[in-house]
Amino acid sequence: MPIDLWLVFIAVSLLPAVSPGPAVMLAISNTLRFGRNATLASAAGNATGLVILGYAVALGFGALMAASAVAFTVLKVIGAAYLIFIGLKIWRDKSAFHVEDGVLIARKSPRKLFLEALLVSITNPKAILVITALFPQFMRADGIDLTEISVLSFTYAALCFANHAAIAYAGGHMRRFLTSAKRMLWVRRITGTLFVGFGAALAAASR
Repeated sequence: MPIDLWLVFIAVSLLPAVSPGPAVMLAISNTLRFGRNATLASAAGNATGLVILGYAVALGFGALMAASAVAFTVLKVIGAAYLIFIGLKIWRDKSAFHVEDGVLIARKSPRKLFLEALLVSITNPKAILVITALFPQFMRADGIDLTEISVLSFTYAALCFANHAAIAYAGGHMRRFLTSAKRMLWVRRITGTLFVGFGAALAAASR
């Protein structure tokens, strides 16, 4: 891919990479709940999911989602159910926001955080449709080029990872403010409600 075309792709991809959505909300939630390193683990899971989606879309999965109402609906329901599940779990699980001697204690392993973000990423049909609309504009029309797909997929994933990393580092200041049981109760309620809201919005979304 010519360097000038790659730079145009980066510029065009910035807005969807930083725009609010379930993945960004998960990054903010994990920063407040578990700290910077935990958010970096979930950011890696999200980026991995985006790379998988990039290859899948280039190989025809995105076109299937756009063309098949049944396939889109199935994935939409799965994604919505998972977001609602995360929201209810956050709302009910006090151990996810545990404060001990003024310090927030992480109660989730990096592996679980990685897998959670990966599932959020690959079950979001809107992300698939965004990639479906974006990638073909920068791909040659005479066939599939794996090198080209790799450049596009890893570049977009890297932009999203950088956004989540910025959230992780910026969120450290807010996290110190939240070291009280009452404040953490409200954080749990707000973040849980937002995830349920994202899930409900996704369930109601059309192509």
